Amino acid sequence: MAIDAIVIENLIKEAFPDAEVKVDGADGVHMSAIVASSQFAGKSMIAQHRMVFAALKGKMDGPNGELHALALTTKVKDI
Repeated sequence: MAIDAIVIENLIKEAFPDAEVKVDGADGVHMSAIVASSQFAGKSMIAQHRMVFAALKGKMDGPNGELHALALTTKVKDI
């Protein structure tokens, strides 16, 4: 199964309303995202990535997930 970049972007923005989000990937299975949010302040990179993956609401879970791979970059957004 494949997923549109806009769906990924909307799920992330729903969880992080202040986020600047850029999602790339044409095949809908292998994508990349850059997410900058003030909610990442004080969190480790691993914690930030876990927050984003949780926002995807299971879209990457298991072999039947809609998204197979997401190269993720997270940043703390300046307020």
